[in-house]
Amino acid sequence: MLLFTPGPTPIPEDIRIQMAKPTIHHRTPEFEEYFASARRSLRDLLKMPEVLMLSSSGTGAMEACVRTFCVSKLLSVNSGKFGERFGKIAKAYNIPNIEIKHDWDTPVEVEEILEIIKSDSGIDAIAIQICESAGGLRHPVEKIAQAIKAYNPEIIVIADAITAMGVEDIDTRHIDALIGGSQKAFMLPPGMSIIGLSTKAVDLINARDIGFYFNLKTELKNQIANTTAWTAPTTIIIGLVKYFEIVQALGGISEIYRQTTKRAIATQKALQSIGLKIYPKNPALSMTTIIDEANASSIRKILKSDFDVNIAGGQDHLKTSIFRINHMGVIPVNEALWVVNAIELILDRLGVRKFDGSANIRFLESYYS
Repeated sequence: MLLFTPGPTPIPEDIRIQMAKPTIHHRTPEFEEYFASARRSLRDLLKMPEVLMLSSSGTGAMEACVRTFCVSKLLSVNSGKFGERFGKIAKAYNIPNIEIKHDWDTPVEVEEILEIIKSDSGIDAIAIQICESAGGLRHPVEKIAQAIKAYNPEIIVIADAITAMGVEDIDTRHIDALIGGSQKAFMLPPGMSIIGLSTKAVDLINARDIGFYFNLKTELKNQIANTTAWTAPTTIIIGLVKYFEIVQALGGISEIYRQTTKRAIATQKALQSIGLKIYPKNPALSMTTIIDEANASSIRKILKSDFDVNIAGGQDHLKTSIFRINHMGVIPVNEALWVVNAIELILDRLGVRKFDGSANIRFLESYYS
């Protein structure tokens, strides 16, 4: 079965073998070497002064960031289930929250953000997704962060990059907290979150000292010394070190970004060439999201039963209207091509259009042009 859901992604054999070695204790020099290596590689990847690795899903890191960096009022962007989650976290801790709500296919605009922060001086943090994976939408986060910092550098920018980290080169110069997850582009099991930190974020962490398990001051103090406050996700961190070895062997992270971009664009063009419609107005590179209210569920079902391909559907009002195809991680071209070919064959079975190989042709033209 080919796993093409936008997380968890398939784990390569080299990483599985590395993680299958006998478990080592997390309070040993041996593990500290792995931890130090992972920290160095993540800081280089994110181009940020500090980074934290937490034993949690990405939601744990979202919660830690909201609690740590927002004291007065949070501005959050809701264009899907994960943007909605920031608001729910604020509500759980009685943090005042202003929410910009959009349809799941519509990105927020810089002007919307600026209008609100200029009219409400109480806002001290903004939380937004780089890629809102509920619909595969890409927000212009870098432009938003730059505009916010130009207006008021004291406002903290929290960016959920769980389905963007390791997918594309993110400009982190104006972002204070960048959140990632192990089970996406890093091709690891779920269970570890990542937070890249600006210098300002580090200063606030040390000044505020908030929480217990998700106390980022406690974690930062320990992780600078290449250990963790609590039990580390040892196997995942060892797998992460192997991931970076694989990346280097393939030509470095810039080459991974290049291949991911080519694969994403080729998939989008291939599926559009056979009459399918891309759902978001500004598609992310991490996944291709197609809206087809009549056939989305049937396409997913036949892909799994007849072609051994597992892709994701939607949630809530889009549950049966969209399907999402993953591009995160290292994916062989032939596997991506198998998926678009299979979808074209399924459209023939469903009586939508005759199979003529158009998807295959358009994919190859785009990928190798």
